[in-house]
Amino acid sequence: MTVMDDWVTAACAELGLDPAEVPVPAVLGLARDVAHQVLRPGAPVSAYLIGVAVGRGADPAEAVARLSGLAATWPVELGGDRPD
Repeated sequence: MTVMDDWVTAACAELGLDPAEVPVPAVLGLARDVAHQVLRPGAPVSAYLIGVAVGRGADPAEAVARLSGLAATWPVELGGDRPD
């Protein structure tokens, strides 16, 4: 087990969730995409938004794909040049 696995297992236990339902690679990929193509503080906010969407019934993989796609097409002039 990795530290990430340990953290996800402990966090899930704390929140009453099943660690097997946490798409860690997808969430990390989304965070990377947003941090590098939009702005760094957008990464945790995007992860939160995915959680809200999934909690309201969205498919996790589809929600991640949609936000990753949005980040990929984010105009450079609107990206990381702004102060965080």
